[in-house]
Amino acid sequence: MKKIFLPIILLNMVSCQSDDVADNMAGSVEITDVVLAHFKNDYTDGVSVQVANGNITISSTGLPNHKTPYWGAGNEMYEDFPEGYHANVNTSMSAHNYRMTIATMPAASGNHEETTLGPIGMAVNGVPIYNDREGGNVALDALTITTFDYSGAHPGPGKDYHYHTTGRYTTVDDDHLVGFLRDGFPIYGRKDQDETYPADLDTYGGHFGTTSDFPNGIYHYHASNVNYLNTGYYILKAGAYYGTKGTFTQ
Repeated sequence: MKKIFLPIILLNMVSCQSDDVADNMAGSVEITDVVLAHFKNDYTDGVSVQVANGNITISSTGLPNHKTPYWGAGNEMYEDFPEGYHANVNTSMSAHNYRMTIATMPAASGNHEETTLGPIGMAVNGVPIYNDREGGNVALDALTITTFDYSGAHPGPGKDYHYHTTGRYTTVDDDHLVGFLRDGFPIYGRKDQDETYPADLDTYGGHFGTTSDFPNGIYHYHASNVNYLNTGYYILKAGAYYGTKGTFTQ
């Protein structure tokens, strides 16, 4: 009996450890250096970073550092819409005073709060990241998507430019770091570091693994690999946060 019973216990222990690895590692990985490297060093205009008391505060104007039709015709950063697309009723964007505060060592949450309308994170260029919902808390539809630029973005009623999906200037079919969500965990493109599409994403759209920024591994999100409504755009984040949500003021 002992020769049969002991291997069963060991197998169960290995299974539990595999299932819980992300929860065990969350809260033990420092993200400060990566945040500084991408936000502060790469994008100095309109973005600043402060670190204090176990928290990182990223301040931003929210204006993109790339081309978009929402800069307005005549601006050197102007770029026309994709063919067949057009401006929504919000035809322009303006600078804001965004401040996102996240933990230097993000941790898993026990209740996994649902993302809501408005900013759920910030891209490395300081532009807010939104989920897959629009005003009225309804899913993005094909008509709304026709107001997107090449970055899967548009401004809201407050002239607040923001990303909903992958796009030309953030991530397309790659493993690029897009930014960090409000729970402090990074979000990457559709691919893993090994150039494959991850098949083990959890219900929150993430998993634990190595990235080019975190060679020892961290829990991280990936953009969806589903062509949304056959539009050629891929949702950055839908559903609940994996970790505990920080603050985002504007």
